[in-house]
Amino acid sequence: MSNEEFRAALSRLAAGVVLVTAQEPPLDEGGRGEDVGMTATAFMSVSLDPPLVMVSLRNDSRMDDLLAEQPLWAVSVLSESQRHIAGRFAMKGRISDRLLFEDIPYVRGEVTGAPLAGGTLATLECRTEQRVVAGDHTLVIGRVLSAHVPSGEGGPLTYFRGKYRQLG
Repeated sequence: MSNEEFRAALSRLAAGVVLVTAQEPPLDEGGRGEDVGMTATAFMSVSLDPPLVMVSLRNDSRMDDLLAEQPLWAVSVLSESQRHIAGRFAMKGRISDRLLFEDIPYVRGEVTGAPLAGGTLATLECRTEQRVVAGDHTLVIGRVLSAHVPSGEGGPLTYFRGKYRQLG
């Protein structure tokens, strides 16, 4: 089986789209670290008791490196109207994350300090419980420390056959 055949087969599985965020530790005592974000479609619930979720990160990516040292991170479940956010944080060879957050409304998580995008279907703040290397990715399992459903409006943003889609 080729990589292309494998990728084509799995592209037939619809996935929800989330924005995973964290804050780098500050460089100096009084400073604030840079915000980092990435789009993910490999995100899922793992357990209700205790509340655990999992995200899959490409090995040696900026987020993988950051979450190896920063245990606190957050997830914003994107709505169908937030395709632009998903595309922005999925770009390869992109500009600095600081500029990516510039015109996106967000608040800081009370527990993690990570950015939580505004207008999302749900937000979660997490602490890493376990990291499992699996092939060319690392599975990061996080305990959910807070969960909020800020809006009941709109449908989820999904990813299917290589494109962002809406249900319906």
